[in-house]
Amino acid sequence: MTVQASDAIVAIDARQVAARPRPWLHWLDRSTSVLFAIAVLAYWEFHVWYFEVEALLLPPPSKIVVALWYGLESGLFLKHLGITVYRALSGFVIATALGIALGALISQFRFFERTVYPWVVALQTVPKIAIAPLILVWCGYGSTSKIFTAALVAFFPVLVNTITGLRSCEQSKRDLMRSLRAGRWLTFRIVELPNALPFIFAGLNVALVFSILGAIVGEFVGSKDGVGFLILDANYQLDIPRVFALLILLGLYGVICHAVLQFAQTKLVFWNEPAKVTNV
Repeated sequence: MTVQASDAIVAIDARQVAARPRPWLHWLDRSTSVLFAIAVLAYWEFHVWYFEVEALLLPPPSKIVVALWYGLESGLFLKHLGITVYRALSGFVIATALGIALGALISQFRFFERTVYPWVVALQTVPKIAIAPLILVWCGYGSTSKIFTAALVAFFPVLVNTITGLRSCEQSKRDLMRSLRAGRWLTFRIVELPNALPFIFAGLNVALVFSILGAIVGEFVGSKDGVGFLILDANYQLDIPRVFALLILLGLYGVICHAVLQFAQTKLVFWNEPAKVTNV
């Protein structure tokens, strides 16, 4: 064996060793977010106690954990969270169905684009908090007004992403279906809709967050139950740790729903990675 061949073998072995995954690097990459959160919470606790910040302004994490534990143990938080989640998910389902249906009509027929779409855009520019009292008058004091508000807030992201996804289909694919004498419905079902699914899921991720915001806004305006009602009640009592505990519950709900949607997207839209789609 020559010297050059021996050096080449050594170089190849060195590259193979360098390319081997290092378990501690993988663990560090997965735990970066957790370590950062622990560091922030530790400094938060230290800052509040060291500088003697009033709990009315910024409660320490320890008091927030205690308030969260008492709320969960008594069942109060879970009861009202279930009511808010029901309202948010109901609004989300309605917004999803209407957004996809109307988005398909607007993308396929210029009549709907010219007549309906401008009014939808105009409605989107109106602050929902401004029309929430009107919705309360129209739909009543119960859950209907909160569901309507949640659906109204979550509707536009689904609509826009559906239109964008359907219009992003390559013309060559449409031409191929036309050459095969496929009708408009068959082209939509086989080519355009699958092409739009990654965009639709991106809109659903945004709409899911907006739906919980819409439900909370509706509960702020007028409600005797729900997380929004509990937040207002805690504010009136100056129980700030309880407010933070409720916000943590809402954040956990958002994370869980986002994970469920990501899992559904990987199964239904397996040809497209969720991370490669940008929300519109």
